[in-house]
Parts: sequence; C-alpha cells; structure tokens
Amino acid sequence: MEVNSQLTTDKAQRDYQLVCRARENGDQRAYADLMRMYKEPIYLMLLKMTKNPTEADDLTIEAFGKAFASLHLYTPTHAFSTWLFSIATNNCVDFIRKKRLQTIYLDDIRTCVGDDAYEYPIPSNDNNPEEDIIHQQRIQILREVVRQLKPRYRKLVEMRYFEEMSYEEIAEEMKMPLGTVKVQLFRARDLLYNILSSKKEFF
Repeated sequence: MEVNSQLTTDKAQRDYQLVCRARENGDQRAYADLMRMYKEPIYLMLLKMTKNPTEADDLTIEAFGKAFASLHLYTPTHAFSTWLFSIATNNCVDFIRKKRLQTIYLDDIRTCVGDDAYEYPIPSNDNNPEEDIIHQQRIQILREVVRQLKPRYRKLVEMRYFEEMSYEEIAEEMKMPLGTVKVQLFRARDLLYNILSSKKEFF
C-alpha cells in the first residue's frame, strides 16, 4: 500500500490510500468508504451552519461531489479530512451568501418619530404576472434539461426534486443502496450544472 511521509497519523495514511485507489483506479468501494467515514461529521457541521436538516443533507452530498470531482487536485501536504471539511465549509458559506431570504421583524415595519408612528408596507411574497410567466418558463427549461440525462439519472432527479422524495424513499423505491443513490444524485447534479451553464440567460 502507498504510504506518504507527510501524513503523520494512521488515519491520514488510510484516507490517502483510499484517495489513491479512488482517483487512480476508479475504485467505487474507496469512494463509498470515504463517504461512509465522513458523511455524519460533515452533515453535523453543516447542520450547525444552516440550522436546516434538508439543506445540510443536500450540502453534504454537494461537498462530497465537489471533493470527488477534484480528487486530482488533492495533495497529501495535509490530511484528506482537513481538505474535505474545507470544501464543505466553503460550499456552505457560498450557499448561505446566495440564499435570498428576507426576514421581517416587527420593529422594522413600525417606527416612531415624536408622537407619530409610521408603518412601512410588508413586501409581498407573491409573484406578479410577469414573474409567474418567467418562473413557469424556467420550470419548463429545467424539465427539458432533465430529460437530456441518462434514464437512471433522470429518474433519480425527478424523484428527488420534482416528487420531493427523501433519499431513503428513493433507495427503497429503486431497490438501491442509500449510498449509491446519493453518489448517483451528485453525479446527476454535476451533469445538470454543465448543461445549465449554457443557459445562464434563463437563470
């Protein structure tokens, strides 16, 4: 087995051997072992950051997807776990920054100047007709893009994002291991990203 003198712990050496097997031999067992060992700690970290189990679950899969897609960039100057947690953290920070949620507090919609009180209208969350049309167009484009995926990826994406099924429900329905469902979903998302990047004007 390959050993790297820059990694000082048995755990780091074990991870490096798995990384080598994954990126050089395409060893699916190595990918699965890395995900099995780090899925829960990554998820718990992201749950603390997002305070949302669904978002933390999706971001966990995205983190592994980005890490696995970039294994060729990993160098054993530091432990794989450090590298993986850095990817997960940065991805989550980007997600939080892009997340456009508007929280309205009562103090923000009413203020007093002397004896006079001024109220500010609460912004409506309802789309206007033009926004509704644009939204429907985007949905149609997304469905057309999803149809371009291979059948196994298309089915998983439809079940997860159109039917809003959980990973566990998909695994049971498709009679697939849970880990396989998650791995194939992040591959499908990567394919979707590549297709959608050519349609940026719509998103």
